[in-house]
Amino acid sequence: MTRPTPEVRRSSQSRIVSIVAVIGGTFCCGAPGCGAFDAKMSNTAPMGKRTRTHRRVMAAMSRPAIVPLARCRGACDADGDLQPKTAHIIVTKRPRTRIGTPRRKSGASVMAGMMGAFMKSATRAMTQAATAAAKPPRPASKPKVVRSKPVNRPRSPVIPQAARFDAGTHACVFGTRSYRIYLPSAIAAGRPLPMPMLMMLHGCGQTPEDFAKGTGMNALAEQAGVIVVYPAQPREAHPNRCWNWFRPGDQDRDGGEPALLASLTRELLVRHGVDPARVYVAGLSAGASTAMLLAHAYPDLFAAVGCHSGLPPAAAGDKTSAIIAMKQGSPGRRLITPVPTIIFHGGDDRVVAPRNGRFVAIRAIETFASLRTVETTRTVPGGRTYVRTTHRAGQGRPLIEHWLVKGAGHAWSGGSRSGRFVDPGGPDASAQMLRFFLRHRTTRLMRTLSPEQQGRPTGT
Repeated sequence: MTRPTPEVRRSSQSRIVSIVAVIGGTFCCGAPGCGAFDAKMSNTAPMGKRTRTHRRVMAAMSRPAIVPLARCRGACDADGDLQPKTAHIIVTKRPRTRIGTPRRKSGASVMAGMMGAFMKSATRAMTQAATAAAKPPRPASKPKVVRSKPVNRPRSPVIPQAARFDAGTHACVFGTRSYRIYLPSAIAAGRPLPMPMLMMLHGCGQTPEDFAKGTGMNALAEQAGVIVVYPAQPREAHPNRCWNWFRPGDQDRDGGEPALLASLTRELLVRHGVDPARVYVAGLSAGASTAMLLAHAYPDLFAAVGCHSGLPPAAAGDKTSAIIAMKQGSPGRRLITPVPTIIFHGGDDRVVAPRNGRFVAIRAIETFASLRTVETTRTVPGGRTYVRTTHRAGQGRPLIEHWLVKGAGHAWSGGSRSGRFVDPGGPDASAQMLRFFLRHRTTRLMRTLSPEQQGRPTGT
């Protein structure tokens, strides 16, 4: 863009009204030499006030929204030069500035404001420092003691050198399964009495080694002198290593996975000299559902059953109904033979609905004549609250226990974090199950009865 020459710029500036003076509510051009302006300002206002008024008017005229004013009549000639001592036109309309238009500040005023703010903050800081120095020093306060909430610590996985955690494989007409077995150190020491045995069935996505670490059952079995066997479900039987509790062919005696696990149990009874009256089975999730099927298909073999986050027997007949039963709950089928049962279930289980735990308890209660119910609510120190419902005959030992762990999900209650699917904050399910199991045993009469005499249908 080409800039105008100095001559053109001076000619244009001479045609612009430069100053408006406020005189008794009237306006004039306010040019130097204007008689009305000079006379009024010299007679009525001191020098300081006149200067301030001049500046205010100049600022108002420099804004874009200004009412244009007419030049004084005869005050300027045709070339724009000022002609003093001539009459002029009085404009009675007051120009107004646009409301809300920010006033421009010069660089000097901005710098002055910044320096003032800086000096103010510096003075405040110096005052605070001087006040703090004048105060006597405070005595050193005692360090805060942070108290952490007590939590359930995992059991020590230390196993005596004399104890063994062996691997084995069992084959029969119903199939082949590998397993891990824990043999307490008392066997190597030559303990004369036969020992009880517990079968632990893992859940989906687990292995015997992982299940043993998470439940901590081996450490408890060492103290109580119990043999623990962990059968393994291979991926060939299920892609996620789940026990097939929902298939009709795996739900009855003398067929499928129950028959295979019963055959493994009988083999270990003979090999390790297990007490046949004290054989138990427990499991988690799919393993718990299979444990319920196994205990009620072979009540002559298993004295008690533990169900952690599982479903009642025959709760489903295929994969589709299994998913519905897990999410909504299923009562399963009515049971015939009484089997002592202990149930654990998380109150916030989103995989297997807590309703299934109540169905397991109801089906177990139906097999007994008359039971007395006692319900207690307690809290694990630093852990979860649980509701324990005990059913017993009179003042005798509990025949059915239902533990509902509030806030727990689909995990083994009170387990060790060294394994998967555990909740260390809940009550110790492993210890409670072992306590419950050791109070029950099968009778010799029960072990000699045939399936028809026990009133159970045989499988195909």
